[in-house]
Formats: sequence, C-alpha cells, structure tokens
Amino acid sequence: FSLVFLGASVTHAQGPVDSATWFRVEPAWPRPLADVPPGEVPGIAIDKADHVYVLARAEPPVRVYTPDGKLVRTWGKGRIGKAHGIRMDSEGDVWITDIGRHVVLKFSPEGQLKQTLGTPNESGSDATHFNQPTDVAIAPDGDLFVTDGYGNHRVVHFDRDGHFLGSWGKANARPGTQPGEFHTPHAIVIDSRGKLYVADRGNARVQVFDRSGTFLEEWPNLMVPWGLWITPDDSIWACGSTPMPRNLIDVAYGTPPKDQVFVKFDTTGRVKQIWGVPKGTEDEQPPGTGNWIHGLAIDSKGNLYAGEIKGQRAQKFVRKP
Repeated sequence: FSLVFLGASVTHAQGPVDSATWFRVEPAWPRPLADVPPGEVPGIAIDKADHVYVLARAEPPVRVYTPDGKLVRTWGKGRIGKAHGIRMDSEGDVWITDIGRHVVLKFSPEGQLKQTLGTPNESGSDATHFNQPTDVAIAPDGDLFVTDGYGNHRVVHFDRDGHFLGSWGKANARPGTQPGEFHTPHAIVIDSRGKLYVADRGNARVQVFDRSGTFLEEWPNLMVPWGLWITPDDSIWACGSTPMPRNLIDVAYGTPPKDQVFVKFDTTGRVKQIWGVPKGTEDEQPPGTGNWIHGLAIDSKGNLYAGEIKGQRAQKFVRKP
C-alpha cells in the first residue's frame, strides 16, 4: 500500500507540483532464492536495460535482477568490506563505495575489478585516502566526485584516471554547518549541466555546487536526505525522513528516522512531489513499509526501488499515474 501527499490540484509555494502519482508495492519482488541470503541493503542502481543492481551487506554483495525480479547474476563475494553506495556510469561500469575498507571500487557489470580509489584498509584525509566514503557521482567526461563521508566531511574530485584534482568541505575535522561545510555528506548526484547535489544528511539539507566546489545554494529543513537519485530529465529524488530536533552535532541527524519519505525536486529545489510509506519495525514490516530506507533508484518507466538497512531488503514500487 502507499500514500501520496501532493496531487495535481495542489501548488507548492515555489511552483506547481507534478500530476498525482501513486506507487503500489510489488510484494513478490524480487523472487526469493535460498542461496541469496538477506542482508542490509544500503544501495540500489539501475542500468540502461532496467536491470536492478542490489547492493547488500551479505554474500554475495551484488545481486542483479530483471525488472520482474528474476535473478540474473551475483558477484563480489569476499571483495567488499562494508558496502555503502552503488552507481552506474555512462559506459555501464559499476562503482561501489566501501566504508569498511575506505575505498571506491569500479567493476565491470560482470564483477571484474577495473579501478580502485583510495588506499585499501587505510583511513586518512589526503589525496590518496578516504575515511568511510559514502557515494560517488560520475560526470559525462569521467570526472569523479566522492562524498567522504562518515570520517571526513568533504567532497573529493578526481579525473577519470583517478588523479586527485581537489576537495572541499572539511577533512579530519569536526562536521560543520556553514554553506559549503558538511555533517555526514551521504549521497551525491550530478545533473546534465554539471551541477552537483549533495545530501548533507546531518544538516538536514541538500547543498548544490558547481564542479569546482563553489557553493551555489542549499535546500534546508525540508527533509533529512539519506539517498539521492537523478533521472535523465534531471529530476532529483531523495529518500529519508522529515526533520526532527537535533541533539549534539556529533549525533547523526535523523537516526533513527521517525518516518519514511521520498521527495522529488527539480534542479531549482522546488518540491514536485512528496510520497511516504508507513515506518516498519523490527517486529512488523509487511511489504510497502520502510525500515531505515537508505538508497533509492528510478527505472525508465518511473518505478521506484528502495533499499533498507533495518528492513534488510529491496522493494519495488510500481508507478501508477
């Protein structure tokens, strides 16, 4: 079951919202298999053929499904310390952020390791080290932007060959709250014009930058963003929770989440749609609820996929205009 909050007859203070869209959970997706055990699902990505790459904290960590939930292949066993984020680049390669081994890994779609950013099993804050990197955005020219992430509070810029080009935010320091500073930069996407959108989770905002790291704007206090996804038409989807009182700056904002929401933005920060699911619990989490939704993806038909930490599952929500 599902719930839509904004419809065609409602207008947002900054502009019109999208026509009403409902999402219906597909409860039998994906098809369960005995040799694919459950695990926390921090990330989901979708390729050009709408194959769904589910990233799990279990072996094997990468599970590739067809849109109807049939398992195509698995890979990555023994190669990832603690999975966090997964992205596809324009050439079809798969990028995974590993907060356990402090690296960003590039694989072929079949699981062949092609590139490593960072120094495996060593944390740090310089040009060759990360401290629990959370996500990566890949520009059309191959440049890479990594949110680094839990231990550091910065974005790091590389060229396509992995050469360090610079960073912004704070490294090896306490989180910050000012424009251009971060508290747990948790996800990042890039649009067709090269603007970067960072889920600054601990500050309950999305920050927007150009490719040089120049701060452009922020979208504060609309939600606590955990995951981001950008569609080919530059619609930006975020998953997370609604804002709530913060304790100390060292406490992750929105953890645990008090609710579960998905918000669709345009590139100016206008809210185009808000959609929510009931929050599941450890004792009861039927299909269509969410329990620590951490990542999301949208396929070519507008269907939504969500990965959960506490729920230890991926779910498909079918778009119903």
